[in-house]
Amino acid sequence: MSENKSEKNGKIDRRGFLKFMGIAGAAAGASVVVPKAVMPESGKRSLFAKAEGGAKGKQDYEVKPGEYDDYYGFWSGGHSGEVRVIGIPSMRELKRIPVFNIECGTGWGITNESKKLLKGKTVGDTHHVHGSYKNGVYDGKYLFVNDKINNRVARIRVDYMEVDRILEVPNIQGMHGLFPQRYPQTEWIAINTEFQIPMPNNPNAPQKEYYGAHTIVDAERMEVVCQVMVESNLDLAGTDYQGKYSFATSYNTEQGVTISEMLAADHDYLHVFHWGKIREALKAGKYKTINGVKVIDGRTGKSDIVLRIPVPKNPHGVNVSPDGKYAVCSGKVSPTATVVDISKLDDAFAGKIKPAQCVVAEPFIGLGPLHTTFDGRGNAITSVFIDSTNVKWNIAKAIEAEKAGPEVKKKNPHIVDVLDIHYQVGHIMATMAETKEADGRWLVSLNKMSKDRFINVGPLKPENEQLVDISGDKLKLVHDSPTYIEPHDVIMVRRDIIEPKVKHRYDMFEHPLAVTKSGVERKGNDVTIRLTANAPIYGLQEAKVKKGDRVTFIVTNHDEISDLAHGFALSNYNINFVIPPFATRSVTFTADKPGVYWAYCTNFCHALHLEMRMRLIVEA
Repeated sequence: MSENKSEKNGKIDRRGFLKFMGIAGAAAGASVVVPKAVMPESGKRSLFAKAEGGAKGKQDYEVKPGEYDDYYGFWSGGHSGEVRVIGIPSMRELKRIPVFNIECGTGWGITNESKKLLKGKTVGDTHHVHGSYKNGVYDGKYLFVNDKINNRVARIRVDYMEVDRILEVPNIQGMHGLFPQRYPQTEWIAINTEFQIPMPNNPNAPQKEYYGAHTIVDAERMEVVCQVMVESNLDLAGTDYQGKYSFATSYNTEQGVTISEMLAADHDYLHVFHWGKIREALKAGKYKTINGVKVIDGRTGKSDIVLRIPVPKNPHGVNVSPDGKYAVCSGKVSPTATVVDISKLDDAFAGKIKPAQCVVAEPFIGLGPLHTTFDGRGNAITSVFIDSTNVKWNIAKAIEAEKAGPEVKKKNPHIVDVLDIHYQVGHIMATMAETKEADGRWLVSLNKMSKDRFINVGPLKPENEQLVDISGDKLKLVHDSPTYIEPHDVIMVRRDIIEPKVKHRYDMFEHPLAVTKSGVERKGNDVTIRLTANAPIYGLQEAKVKKGDRVTFIVTNHDEISDLAHGFALSNYNINFVIPPFATRSVTFTADKPGVYWAYCTNFCHALHLEMRMRLIVEA
């Protein structure tokens, strides 16, 4: 690869840097001159290059050394509170994005920047990761993820793969389902609450005044637009491909607080929320303000905003087919799925047909269906928890069998294939399946139990995520991946959508405190220490403060090499964070222990990495 081509790509890697870097000059404290590095040509395989024969289910999932994956997989991290980035089809973990957790590897939850977003809460339970859309396809701008424990939604900038906003939503508990608007672009995000509580939250309220809420969030401003209060709980979320509706399954229309109460009724509902009517209600002032949020009364008989379509008891997932025609609900305690014709919803809202008439099929799937994904060829694939299977079925054949009557339906002509998985699958997702460009190549089955699939690592076993080739008629299991505790859901996005948006380094002056010159500034007991970081040296070798001073370190990485990060760890002060190229990070603490304390770089950055340090002297 020529130097000109390297410059054109704008990439300088650490290997090229170290190859040309003069150790003697650096040791003497000379300023760092970045060379024109020679970056080795990557062995990229072109996107879908190995899909030949895919129609027969013979894709190659191996990604050889130096080759790139075809898809970015964005996983929720469950009660780790993070989001994980995994390459598909290799199943290689590429990055962990800390969101609602403290993460010592990067310093998330330790730096001032992250503490400002977390606001003292460092426990999270991430469930559903979804990307921002334009015209029904991911636009590569944002990811959104919920926190079920503390009822927050976070926004991740795809260009930096880091959180930039966290919103805590009032009046709700058990924030679970989350889904962005798909058309014409993501302006709103729909969020469901799994637990019912009084609104406002009054401990003396009777049980009949426990409500659920469908929350609408402005995706750009990250502010609550409104909430629609309903008497039932709301579980999984979805949106259509026209920008008209959002969906929510409900498994507690009884307003129960015990399992027996939650199972009392003979059916539950798919709730459909009409966005045009929500806008009309807001414009007309038909809401109450509770804890600073506009709350619209969507209870039965109180408004025409919500359509309730009866479905079998305790439904779980709701997923919209890539052609935008159908919303598929999974039965959970019913062995069926429910297929709702979205084109009938307008008539149902207008009262021309009953809500139940929007249901066009209830095909048999298996014991414990939970979630449905799609291959873009008219087939749905549903995870079945109790049977531990992935069931592939044809939507059109299910509708035809429903019309033909019970004798045809009981033969299950819609079933295409059944794959045994290991074991007890929760979420399931195919490549690009939550977009109108579902491509039917790969599927990941997120299984809750691994049992005998891996060597024993003690009482807390890994879970098992299995890669399935769905390019042929048969579902073909090709790979097992052990995974750390309770990842919940995933989306898989084509590389060509994401990779061009991801930056190799920060814009240095995007951070308002970016350091151009090292120094120490004192204002009373507040001491600010500004540091530049260039491999292998900090801009100051020593700083003195007094016991009791409130000290702020601000560190800017001045190395532009694309994978040359620096760390900053301060001995005995519980401080450790990482500064990527051209980034700025800060931390504030009280210097309460007199003595000499070494700060050092934690990320191997140079042949003289171990010498990259400075002293903080805390005078008594």
